[in-house]
Amino acid sequence: MAHTSSSVDLSVPNLFSFHDQIVLVTGGASGLGEMAAQAFVQNGARVIIASRKEKDLRAATDRLNKLGPGKCEYVVADLKDKAGCEGLVAEVKKRTDRLTVLMNNSGATWGAPYDDFPESGWDKIMALNVKAIFYVTAGLHSLLTKGTTADAPSRVINIASVAGISTVDVTAGEEGGMSPPGSGTFSYGPSKAACIHLSKIQASKLMSEHVTVNCIAPGVFPSKMSAFGLREAGDMLRGVQPSGRVGKPEDFAGLVLFVASKGAAHITGNVFEIDGGVNLTGAKGKGKKAKL
Repeated sequence: MAHTSSSVDLSVPNLFSFHDQIVLVTGGASGLGEMAAQAFVQNGARVIIASRKEKDLRAATDRLNKLGPGKCEYVVADLKDKAGCEGLVAEVKKRTDRLTVLMNNSGATWGAPYDDFPESGWDKIMALNVKAIFYVTAGLHSLLTKGTTADAPSRVINIASVAGISTVDVTAGEEGGMSPPGSGTFSYGPSKAACIHLSKIQASKLMSEHVTVNCIAPGVFPSKMSAFGLREAGDMLRGVQPSGRVGKPEDFAGLVLFVASKGAAHITGNVFEIDGGVNLTGAKGKGKKAKL
């Protein structure tokens, strides 16, 4: 029998409760991954963060556990190849037999001249930004599908970028600014476009097993990846934003929590652009100044 709005609980505490969530965030020790991990921890979830550098992981874990009320732990992992992905999968399986949320956030970029772009600048970026998403998600399939139902699916959230949608010239000095002058991030955008397409393929495959797959495509947020651009061309990057500012942790965390919530259980295969409108308007900012 169909539910009517009077017979169900549509309160925020019911729609957006995370106390029973078990979450894995790759690239979770800094930047967007750490923002997401904090959002889950502060809302009561158990969170596992993974990245290459144990020092950074330990610092992030200590900080998040002091915030609570959820718990954070870490796994050292390098997702540069299939073996690294399988290593992460094996360690996560030692810690838990189920996952309710997998956020594939690990990523990298590479800047080099158009006429002298190294092959390694393609191979490394495609491996980490695309291939790793496939192997980590497939490897954790049994954990993601355990105990799921049509009303309570698990979530895969793949972090792409508006660079995977936008077709502006990435050469610094034109519409760039995210790499040194005379160079461009030519492999990054295509890798993020591939991430978006892979997400839709995964969404198509996994929904019948009660796993949603959605993609988040951020614009400029403070992170290690954007540090050069914000340091060297911060005024320009903010100036082309219709909002007059770049993204903040609250912006990203709010979207992540929505996608992982009961309120988003019927949403899959979507790409959520979160860039303050800069891609939509073609970087026609009004030049407003705003602090990060």
